[in-house]
Amino acid sequence: MNTSILAAEAPQTGNPILNISVFVAFIVVTMAVVLRAGKSTKEASDFYTGGGSFSGRQNGLAIAGDYLSAASFLGIVGAIALNGYDGFLYSVGFFVAWLVALLLVAEPLRNVGRFTMADVLSFRLKQKPVRVAAAFGTLFVSLFYLIAQMAGAGSLVSVLLNLHDKTAQSIVVAIVGVIMIIYVLVGGMKGTTYVQMIKAVLLILCVGIMTVLVFVSIKGGLSALFDSAVSTHAASETLAKKGYEAQQLLEPGLKYGKTATTKLDFLSLALSLVLGTAGLPHVLMRFYTVPTATEARRSVTWAIVLIGAFYLMTLALGFGAAALVGPDTILAAPGGANAAAPLLALELWGPLFMAAISAVAFATVLAVVAGLAITASASVAHDIYDAVLRDGQSSEEEQVRVSRITVVVIGVAAIVLGILAMSQNVAFLVSLAFAIAASANLPTILYSLYWKRFNTTGAVASMYTGLVAALVLIIFSPAVSGTETSMFSNVDFHWFPLTSPGIVSIPLAFLAGAIGAFVGKPDNLDDLQAEMEVRSLTGVGVEAAVDH
Repeated sequence: MNTSILAAEAPQTGNPILNISVFVAFIVVTMAVVLRAGKSTKEASDFYTGGGSFSGRQNGLAIAGDYLSAASFLGIVGAIALNGYDGFLYSVGFFVAWLVALLLVAEPLRNVGRFTMADVLSFRLKQKPVRVAAAFGTLFVSLFYLIAQMAGAGSLVSVLLNLHDKTAQSIVVAIVGVIMIIYVLVGGMKGTTYVQMIKAVLLILCVGIMTVLVFVSIKGGLSALFDSAVSTHAASETLAKKGYEAQQLLEPGLKYGKTATTKLDFLSLALSLVLGTAGLPHVLMRFYTVPTATEARRSVTWAIVLIGAFYLMTLALGFGAAALVGPDTILAAPGGANAAAPLLALELWGPLFMAAISAVAFATVLAVVAGLAITASASVAHDIYDAVLRDGQSSEEEQVRVSRITVVVIGVAAIVLGILAMSQNVAFLVSLAFAIAASANLPTILYSLYWKRFNTTGAVASMYTGLVAALVLIIFSPAVSGTETSMFSNVDFHWFPLTSPGIVSIPLAFLAGAIGAFVGKPDNLDDLQAEMEVRSLTGVGVEAAVDH
């Protein structure tokens, strides 16, 4: 192994001019797609769901594009490169979660809903309190997901331009946020979906090429790759100072498992990842972009195939980065662990390939944040403004206008928080969004779909309990204060020992929903309960208006 790589005093990041040129070209092309699609975005249904005009295969590609975010590419590759087996657990958790989404929520949600998750939750319950609670859950999940994408974008561009200065990195995050806002304002869901489809194809293709090149460079199979990664880790001075043993790279426990607390943290993370996908509002909203429940189920099948193939390849990329780039170089680069994937591309095929891979990763960030912004804006406009403030009497033009204002507001918030979170692994940041989704949304979704006795009191209690518990535990966890990589590294006000709140907040949300259902008064909406059951199971009446 080259000793200059291990020294890692000045990681090489290719030609900044070439890098930024490829970036700009990619942005111009995708913006042209958005502008073309945006010409047909006239009604609320076009802005929110693309008019429900996409096929299962198209939507499956778009779901893969939506789901394979900066966390999947940048964060997981970095996590595996530094933590080996424990890093790959993110891939396993993110993928297995789709089985829960497929089996429990995909088809019923498409049959019952129209624009947002709250359409399902409020179908047979009292509209206003449930929609407000669902909107808060959607906003916070979207915001935490956006923070991760902004942090990933800042790390990515900082590596390409070799920016170590925090101020310069903050400017990069702000520019990404502005571009994202423009994407959504111009193209709506149609433009975003087409960009996601293009990005999914390019990302999986690029990752496939990188995987082949890793094995060509190693000159062997998985065993040779693992041996090389262990050898590089053994020579790492940075990891040696932290007390890491190289062989642990292939065994459980390098990150999670050394103490009882980290073992519990792993269980909490796993619970959040597996249950979180079925509660992610921006993923659930994609089920409304297809015309039928059958297409919704087919789109999930396509997504599982594409996402599964991608996550298998992250194993090779992560250990490839550990072997060929080295942990010292990764940790010394701007963005830390998030820089592993682009640095591996540079090592494999030079500056041009690195620029191309990074441009695709950048498009990944843009597409995901655009989808998240649309979801949050739809929730505010459709669930709060129209259903609560205007009693369902607002025009579609008003709803779209409110949506666009919301995009700007949440975009600015994501920029500010993304700057604070740039030092953390983006896969971990996304896991916090999964924890909130699994706590605030999933219990109520399952209760609403499958428990006849469930009522408004239970729904409101479950959503607010899950949301507040997750947020409070995150705020007072090591993710926010008390460590070198915390959002506020100079202060320490954490008292919750785990970095992931799911093991506490998810059971609390289920318990609160059950207690609320037994304590609260029945809603006496038996006709709607029967209609919801028939629609969720058969799809009869899907085209009818959801609001009542």
